[in-house]
Amino acid sequence: MDNEGLLTTKVPRALEMKSKLFGFEMPDLLLIFMNLAITNLVFGATSFRYPLVWGTTLVLALFLFFAKRGRPDGYLGHLGELLAKPSVLSAGGRDRVYRTFHSRRKR
Repeated sequence: MDNEGLLTTKVPRALEMKSKLFGFEMPDLLLIFMNLAITNLVFGATSFRYPLVWGTTLVLALFLFFAKRGRPDGYLGHLGELLAKPSVLSAGGRDRVYRTFHSRRKR
């Protein structure tokens, strides 16, 4: 059979791949650049500009890079949610907000 009439296109293998820049996810880059902007606004005119502005930004970037290595996307956000929850969750406990169900049967 001749396949000259069949149109084909190449498709990427990972359609839902997260976009990363320099190995960082976009929320991580937002956090890094927000740190850079705020520390530059506060400490930019002082003599401690380089260690406070660039040093903290570099430390934050290195921490995020190495802390998230080999972990799934959104790992630090989920870790923060886990740490913010109460430490004991009861499966069979009573509901704090409980409303009885009243069925309205038509007779």
